[in-house]
Amino acid sequence: MRQISKLPRDTGITGWNAVLGAAPAYPEAEGDITADWLVIGGGFAGLSAAKRLTELRGGDSIILLEAGRIGEGPAGRNSGFMIDLPHELSGDGYAGSADGDRLQISLNRHAQGFAKAAAAEYDMPSEAVDPIGRVNGAVNASGESHNSAYADQLDLLGEAYKRLDADEMKELTGSEFYSSGLFLPGAVMLQPALYVRELALGLTTKQTHPVSLYENSPATGYDRQGDSWLVTTPRARIAAKKVIMAVNGHAQSFGFFRQRLMHVFTYASMSEPLNAAQQRRLGGMPAWGITPADPMGSTVRRHRGEGGSRIVIRNRWTYDPAMEVSEGRVARFRRDHERAFRRRFPMLDDVAMTHSWGGRLCLSRNSVPAFGELEPGFFSACCQNGLGTAKGTLSGIGAVELATRSNSPIVQDLQSYDAPQLLPPTPIAKLGATIVLKWREWKAGAEI
Repeated sequence: MRQISKLPRDTGITGWNAVLGAAPAYPEAEGDITADWLVIGGGFAGLSAAKRLTELRGGDSIILLEAGRIGEGPAGRNSGFMIDLPHELSGDGYAGSADGDRLQISLNRHAQGFAKAAAAEYDMPSEAVDPIGRVNGAVNASGESHNSAYADQLDLLGEAYKRLDADEMKELTGSEFYSSGLFLPGAVMLQPALYVRELALGLTTKQTHPVSLYENSPATGYDRQGDSWLVTTPRARIAAKKVIMAVNGHAQSFGFFRQRLMHVFTYASMSEPLNAAQQRRLGGMPAWGITPADPMGSTVRRHRGEGGSRIVIRNRWTYDPAMEVSEGRVARFRRDHERAFRRRFPMLDDVAMTHSWGGRLCLSRNSVPAFGELEPGFFSACCQNGLGTAKGTLSGIGAVELATRSNSPIVQDLQSYDAPQLLPPTPIAKLGATIVLKWREWKAGAEI
């Protein structure tokens, strides 16, 4: 029996989940269980894999294991931008080659369509999947230069956008902070915790053959036994013909992709709900999302829905090979979020932050996925390179389509990449990554 070397630990309470109130409770896995399929991980990739299995293999028995609670892990800590256009985080700008960008746009829109269809099928609240677009916001000449280069690439791709001046940015956000922006109409905004909670609820209650979902049931070991896989949890032994591992960076905890995955954290805080007077002082539209012109700047959202009208700020990045961070780190970066909030919204000086959290990202050195059939019947849908909503959805779908031998465009794309590159020894990798992150944050400057 191969042992799992490390179990997930998430720091801080994600506001997206907390404002929703009590979540449906799913049982802990117990005893001896047998299934056709076992999906490990209840985030975007795992839930998408389970949903795709119900579509392709609806008569099979399907089990989904979540180490903690649905909505409390990395998916519920996401900023909720499901972006169709090029949005690579590894460079100074978002765009890549024209042919590569066109393919990724097509696949990202497939992920968006999957989310929209699930929202309709399971009758999710409108805030769960909201196609309102996004804005790349600039605050100075450097940001405007980034946006100009991005607009040139969008022109080459034949993609729509609208340039916004400072007055239009204020009309949208209520803030005088932004000098200009690019409105990109194709983005879909998720309430990430609500989306994954509703997706889990639909899979377990609204299917002809419901998925069996177990919470607080981390995989602790696994081994091949005959024509099946045996996976253990603290209180169960699960035998499954095929396994889909959808645990992002924790793939290395299972013994795969060792010294090939980079573990990066980013941090966010959510405001208290704005009362009527505060909303009047702010002005602007009731819901919007801003990605920074420089990828290392602050992502900002105003969200409407259950929990009231709130503003979320996300910034700061750290490299953490241990895959966990301290409460003190989250508290320290909360002060950075508060400063970023005050700079943008000085009229809201009486608004406090109520929730702060850190979120795990997994990247590879060469920005490729950790995908494929690793051993017979054991499939990986991991390493989304910081773009969990769309790429996580695609990797979960792709793993199922690979396992069922569907020769889909998603499988063809995910299998077209080289393997994740080997990293330097951990101390050197951490030092190098930390220097690069700090340098890029310094370059982002006012965007933070």
